[in-house]
Amino acid sequence: MGSFQAIANYEQLSALTRQMREAAEQGEWDKLISIEHQCSELVVTMKAVDAAATLDEAARHRKDQLIADILADDAEIRKHVQVWMGQLQHNMQSNRQEQLVLKAYGA
Repeated sequence: MGSFQAIANYEQLSALTRQMREAAEQGEWDKLISIEHQCSELVVTMKAVDAAATLDEAARHRKDQLIADILADDAEIRKHVQVWMGQLQHNMQSNRQEQLVLKAYGA
């Protein structure tokens, strides 16, 4: 049961990070955050199961594949979030400059 549950947890985490990647690609930031909370909750429950599980060679290989997939999705999520954060920062700076101009000219 332990090894089956451990792999099932990694499968679920991989599915969630894939959903997060898709949300990031589509700019659905609220959805991404909601799924990230689900991931966090899953990781907490995974720790005990993963520590107690004894995996055979096939299960270790599958776990390694899933971790690679999770990390690849994470890298893609980060790229999209960095672009979004850059746009957000640019917009905030533009708004700040606009307010300074309005204040300077009393408009």
